[in-house]
Amino acid sequence: MRTILITGPGGSGRTTVAAATALAAARQGTRTLLLGADRDDTLGAVLGMPTGGPAPVTVEPRLTAWRPDAAQGFRDGLAALQDRAASALDLLGAGRLDPEELTPLPGADELALLRALRDAALAEGPDHHELLVVDLPPAPRALALLALPEELRRYLRRLLPPERQAARALRPVLGRLAGVPMPAEALYEAAARWDLELAAAEAVVADRNTVVRLVAEPGPAGVDAVRSATLGLALRGLRTDLLVANRVLPEDTPADSWLTGPLTQQRKALEEWQGAYDVRTVAHLGRDPRGGDDLAALDAPGVNGDVPPVEWPVTDRLAEDGVLVWNIPLPGAARDELDLVRRGDELVVTAGPYRRIVPLPSALRRCTVDGAALREGTLAVRFAPDPRLWPRSR
Repeated sequence: MRTILITGPGGSGRTTVAAATALAAARQGTRTLLLGADRDDTLGAVLGMPTGGPAPVTVEPRLTAWRPDAAQGFRDGLAALQDRAASALDLLGAGRLDPEELTPLPGADELALLRALRDAALAEGPDHHELLVVDLPPAPRALALLALPEELRRYLRRLLPPERQAARALRPVLGRLAGVPMPAEALYEAAARWDLELAAAEAVVADRNTVVRLVAEPGPAGVDAVRSATLGLALRGLRTDLLVANRVLPEDTPADSWLTGPLTQQRKALEEWQGAYDVRTVAHLGRDPRGGDDLAALDAPGVNGDVPPVEWPVTDRLAEDGVLVWNIPLPGAARDELDLVRRGDELVVTAGPYRRIVPLPSALRRCTVDGAALREGTLAVRFAPDPRLWPRSR
């Protein structure tokens, strides 16, 4: 299944473009699922029908839309957690929370969308779709959402390392010897279950058939937002297939029109984008699109199947310079906004407002950081072999 994750600056019309993309694919014969997470159901407003509820709704033949109910998902999840922790809660004398008194916490919408994304990718039989189009939140929130599975899995591994589960049979004995209670088996079981669910969501985001499509209005604010989003996506190693320039004004606007100024800004933005992205334009209809006819009139771009994978290659320059070089593509990064910290077998990379902790390739774990340089949008980190760990040649 192919997946198109659509995001962009707030107010750029990304929901409209997501709906138009899904509709165009469905009318071309592709079984398509359109996912959204906006509580206000802006997706339903664009489609002309509500999309929330416990199950997906059919929009047209071969097009299904769904906006997961974050509130119900939160209540169900917390109720299940209370059931699994019943003995511990009873021991502490804690009172149970009734489903009626539970309200979603911040982040519940994002978790519900990740769960729906995972379930759609794993669906089989009549629930299986050939294309999944996801209307993500605005770019900053979307980047945090896409990073969530990887970050949460890292936290779980640090707090509850899987290798410690091997001592499960010895845990009561170790607890008596140490004089402190050891983590209960149920806690490790829960951590393993969470890790499995997060891994499934992470696999969908990182899959070779998953791309991120940016939507922005061509103008000064759109240029800045796209540059920032591109940097954040690159740091996450995510592929961007297209940049959709939305609400493009007609070029035949009269010279004395008040649109002359916005049109000049539009031309400048498009010229800059076309030098760095695969740009597709969507015309301004002169009104807010509503319903299938308006969405079809937008002529949104379809699936782009020719997107190269994002690679962070390691270059062997031991013979020439005595170093290995890890090349990390970071288009749009500024030298004074970059920061690198080696932490054990991980590298903490900060680029502008974004930060990621990545495991080092196996060969680089036996090296020390020897310096770094940013050239033409690629961060080259040099690693020198550590004589204490690097095997010596005869």
